[in-house]
Amino acid sequence: MRNLLNKWNSISLVKRIIIGMIIGIILGMTVPQVKEIGILGALFVGALKAVAPILVFFLVMAALAQHREGQKTNMKSIIGLYLIGTFSASLIAVIASFIFPVKLVLAEAAKGDVTAPGGIEEVLKALLMNLVDNPVNALVNANYIGILTWAIIFGLALKAAPITVKDTLNAISEAVSQAVRWVINCAPFGIMGLVFTTVSENGIGVFTNYGYLLAVLLGCMFFVALVVNPLIVWLNIKTNPYPLVFRVLKDSGLYAFFTRSSAANIPVNMKLCEELGLDEDTYSVSIPLGATINMAGASVTIAVLSLAAAYTLGIKVDVPTAIILSFLAAISACGASGVAGGSLLLIPLACSLFGIPNDLAMQVVGVGFIIGVIQDSCETGLNSSTDVLFTAAAELKERRKEGIKVDYKSVKADAIRINEEKALANQEVL
Repeated sequence: MRNLLNKWNSISLVKRIIIGMIIGIILGMTVPQVKEIGILGALFVGALKAVAPILVFFLVMAALAQHREGQKTNMKSIIGLYLIGTFSASLIAVIASFIFPVKLVLAEAAKGDVTAPGGIEEVLKALLMNLVDNPVNALVNANYIGILTWAIIFGLALKAAPITVKDTLNAISEAVSQAVRWVINCAPFGIMGLVFTTVSENGIGVFTNYGYLLAVLLGCMFFVALVVNPLIVWLNIKTNPYPLVFRVLKDSGLYAFFTRSSAANIPVNMKLCEELGLDEDTYSVSIPLGATINMAGASVTIAVLSLAAAYTLGIKVDVPTAIILSFLAAISACGASGVAGGSLLLIPLACSLFGIPNDLAMQVVGVGFIIGVIQDSCETGLNSSTDVLFTAAAELKERRKEGIKVDYKSVKADAIRINEEKALANQEVL
């Protein structure tokens, strides 16, 4: 048994996930009645969601507590890339909807007892109120804006703490990180359960329903992932961006596709940043922040479905209104929840720009839930993988400014040097 386990662990994680996917598809088609298999997927996603808030809280707090004056971070550049990427995605979605207009059959009611926000001020108010949420409540409810806020406050407050306190914080964050690694190592079984549930409940035919709408949505997302994002990265690092792009899509986007939750994918992105050798002081903040405001896929969904509603009702959309929609979709996407289907409830907000009644807009939300098995998976894959992509791009940009050869594979060696310098500085303090 031990030899079998060692052989299994010797296979790369991506290959193990592919094996799990294949087994999940086969089981979903042959024994769909055995619902117990799907529990593996629910357990995997549940474990990620459970540990992610604790991981973010302690990593951010420990990183800020250790931060020294004059020590560089790239947060300004990363936030700028997040906002540019989200707006560019919504602009691409608007242009694609003009070229390939989509009309819907609004015969489906919205799924469940859901309530859409009444206006952009409501979205912004919710974000601001989340900033001052009770820290314990923020951890329990996975409110990452609140978690980040209190982690930053406590981290800054602990900068003057004794070195023993800081060492304790580092030990706790490392212990939580190790727990996350154990959870991620179970991904092949979790992915198998998730794929089984999707295939057994919806069948392979789920990929063909609403084909034209899905084609426009997914076409926009793939264009953003493979053209727009690489262009943004190239403008920053001035070298071939595709090795980095494909790496983050493979190691981050694949997980996010199946978990359908940017929040649940935070531990995966943290691990990938560590493997890339990025600065922990930066990515411990940028990754959870990206799971909240870096929502290129969500902005695509909001723009495309809102314009589809307008075309369905025969509303003519002029260029100035389309540009306003691009901004509105980007701003709304930043307020989307980092959970499955979080962007859909913001569609009525964008539809209000065209004067579409809320009851009709909620029918569009219903259509979104129908195609959500595919749409939301691709949306989350784009959202989450871009968090790592832009974090790495900002760090590589700084390397280029310092005259260091820009190659994402060389970032790790550079980070090792930086970490050694930090450890030496801490010894000097002692």
